[in-house]
Amino acid sequence: MLHLDLFLPLDEDEAALPALAARTAAIPLGEIEALTVERRSLDARKGHPIGWRLRVAIRRPGEPVQPPTGGLPPPRRAGRPLRVVIVGSGPAGTFAALRLAQAGIAVTVVERGKPVQPRRHDLKSLVARGQLDPDSNYCFGEGGAGTFSDGKLYTRSKDRAAVDEVLRVLVEHGADPSIAVDARPHIGSNRLPKILLALRAALAERGVEYRFCDPMIDLAVAGDRVAAVRLRSGAELPADAVVLAVGHSARPVYELLHRRGVALAPKSFAVGARVEHPQPLIDRLQYGRAAGHSRLPPAFYQIAATVSPSGEGERGVYSFCMCPGGWIVAAATEADGLCVNGMSLSRRDSPFADSALVVTVDPRDFGGDGPLAGVEFQRAIERRAFAAGGGGFVAPAQRVTDFLDGRPTEEPLRSSYRPGVVGGRVDRLLPGFVAAALRQALARFGRTLPGFAGADAQLVGVETRTSAPVRVEREAGSLQSPSHRGLYPAGEGAGYAGGIVSAAIDGLRVADAILAG
Repeated sequence: MLHLDLFLPLDEDEAALPALAARTAAIPLGEIEALTVERRSLDARKGHPIGWRLRVAIRRPGEPVQPPTGGLPPPRRAGRPLRVVIVGSGPAGTFAALRLAQAGIAVTVVERGKPVQPRRHDLKSLVARGQLDPDSNYCFGEGGAGTFSDGKLYTRSKDRAAVDEVLRVLVEHGADPSIAVDARPHIGSNRLPKILLALRAALAERGVEYRFCDPMIDLAVAGDRVAAVRLRSGAELPADAVVLAVGHSARPVYELLHRRGVALAPKSFAVGARVEHPQPLIDRLQYGRAAGHSRLPPAFYQIAATVSPSGEGERGVYSFCMCPGGWIVAAATEADGLCVNGMSLSRRDSPFADSALVVTVDPRDFGGDGPLAGVEFQRAIERRAFAAGGGGFVAPAQRVTDFLDGRPTEEPLRSSYRPGVVGGRVDRLLPGFVAAALRQALARFGRTLPGFAGADAQLVGVETRTSAPVRVEREAGSLQSPSHRGLYPAGEGAGYAGGIVSAAIDGLRVADAILAG
């Protein structure tokens, strides 16, 4: 098997790859019996021709067909029968359940929200009428916050085998096989629900039990060990191990853990707002004269700056969860607090591009002591935003030019956000140092990307749920809570992941730790 790195110009399609590979390898075209694309990324760097960078594998006549590689070996069998309760059905919880079920372990998944299909109706009520169900929304329900927030799959994880395992499972349950090849894989909020349904059906066949709409309200503890999970329905589920995979917005769980004396610590995260542009503007900034080419996807960007607002030391400002051809959505979970997020469908065909533009905050900024100070910091910002929108989860919006000049927006730009936007002052909803850092960074971005901070740009606020404000402590080796044996914090909500793939990987690791114990 011969492996080659190729560049495919924008005006050529992949049908030209065999001839290009033959020329590159200096072999006759007839010697290529099969060609497989192993990696694909778009190269749109300034000063370079736009096209696709590809890693391909060539099989020549007589060479054996190579079996698929990658992924993890099968899980080890547990040394004794175990009962595991997993709290949360997001990526960490789902992949932990899968790994444990493959090992023959009895697993029950407890989920505060609804299954994916009825969950859609609650999202429609929120978008169309500004009516929030605190148990079923963009954050809570089957699949967690990622279900209807885009399905982005790129990750910085260096554990290639675990990444391949997650992608393999998703493809096996209905995802487009291209996610295993693309450098920036993306499923889309319209396709991910079907994959979750297939995953749940496969897990149910392996004996996994689901309890939807029945949140954990307490932990039963015997000595220093967790013994059972108590649910709102009154049920008590005995457990040899409890996996906490609750997502970054599970504030009632954080409060329960604090009351129970579970080891917690405040954690850095980031806050800011969504910045929204017309997608054609971002295409022109990123693609130049090639913008609008039929083979180019909607352009994305990733920007960052280090600034020093008001002499308070350096702050990181960066884009996060950028959604080409996407929508801004209401990510609120409490009746009197507003926050936003972004999503896009697989086609990415909205006329808007949006991204979080956020500033790093840490425990020194929270204005309080204790592990839950970051939660209260978030809550205060979200309540100001809700009041500024006038209720019904209408979001305050401020044109970037007004934000830079420190003046209110009277007439907001058209926005993808529903239930809608109202002009105002996003800068005054954020802590002063956050607004100052955003101003410095936006001015810098406007110089390097002309038009980014111009008349067509708008901030829609606020974005506060970039990651968990709390870390549920765990030991490095056993992955158990140091204060409560048998309790396994996992995923983004526990402070150990950031995104679908990394959360799924953490769920796999926790499952293996349970099996090893």
